[in-house]
Amino acid sequence: MRYMFLVKGDENTEAGTMPGPEVFEAMNKYNEELINAGVMLAAEGLAPSSHGLKVRYDGNGKTTVTDGPFTETKELLAGFWLLQVKSREEAIEWAQRAPFGEGFELEVRRVFSVDDLPEGAVPQEVVEKEAQWRAEHEKPVGS
Repeated sequence: MRYMFLVKGDENTEAGTMPGPEVFEAMNKYNEELINAGVMLAAEGLAPSSHGLKVRYDGNGKTTVTDGPFTETKELLAGFWLLQVKSREEAIEWAQRAPFGEGFELEVRRVFSVDDLPEGAVPQEVVEKEAQWRAEHEKPVGS
């Protein structure tokens, strides 16, 4: 099962304030634990929303692009991890070990795979094409 850990943004992450070296050291230690356990697929920090944009679709082929920054910091993300674990419980255990202090919030969401969807929901040709694409393009963890 794949789970995404979504790190919620706050005023500091939106201001681009960098944490102290002790935070980077703790995060590095946590990432090493995830890698050594063979569960981390990806992990990244995100730039403040002032460097981002939103694209809104009208359903008729037209889009509207809005540049950041965005005002609702509680709805913004500051980073993420993508983990491959055996169970929801294992995802929770890893999430509880993340090196965050008071006030931080980590949202944990399961990432769907085609096996999670009702049979026949995705055309077989699409399933086969995605499997082929992944086999050709995915890098093994740790490479």
